[in-house]
Amino acid sequence: MYGCMYSGGDVVYQWLSHREKMDWTHTRNVALITFGFHGNVSFFWNRFLELKFPGKTVGMLMRKLILDQAVVAPIATSVFYTGLSFLEGKEDIMEDWRNKFFNTYKTGLLFWPFMQFLNFSFVPLYVRTAFTGCCAFVWGIFLCFSQQSGDGTATAALAWIFSSKDINAEDTEDRASSAQEIVDSKEKTHVPKDGIASSKPVQK
Repeated sequence: MYGCMYSGGDVVYQWLSHREKMDWTHTRNVALITFGFHGNVSFFWNRFLELKFPGKTVGMLMRKLILDQAVVAPIATSVFYTGLSFLEGKEDIMEDWRNKFFNTYKTGLLFWPFMQFLNFSFVPLYVRTAFTGCCAFVWGIFLCFSQQSGDGTATAALAWIFSSKDINAEDTEDRASSAQEIVDSKEKTHVPKDGIASSKPVQK
């Protein structure tokens, strides 16, 4: 499920970026990394947390949240950047990690603690991995944007989202304008039958 959600996020990112051709190799690499690492780690990590800190009291929830963001979150982000760099054959597989890890981790603190609070508080243990996988769809769009175009900050992501909306609006206006021009040109070239009839001389 993790591989599907993250790779789906990559497809959405590429679609919103208005690419002429989809990079399915990148989508495959995202699926490999997230299925092989993120999904399995999430499965065992959720069970470990519940075993060590059972229950839903405030104290137990806080322990789970702090450990989750202090241990697994930085590891998962690091594996995503370095794993993709490795699969893409980059000479320096640590370059993206050095440039984007800290910003990405800070952005994650605006998203994952809230999702995990809901997860630990209301979701049964046996479906917690599925819940985080669904959340990973949204996070995957951001990660794929950051890895390919952004710098790991929420500001850059928001700027990209609004620029995409502007591009969509411009495309819609261009299509409407082109359609109107075609209609106008047809109206100019079309001569009404009444006009043709009236232009003939009247025979006596």
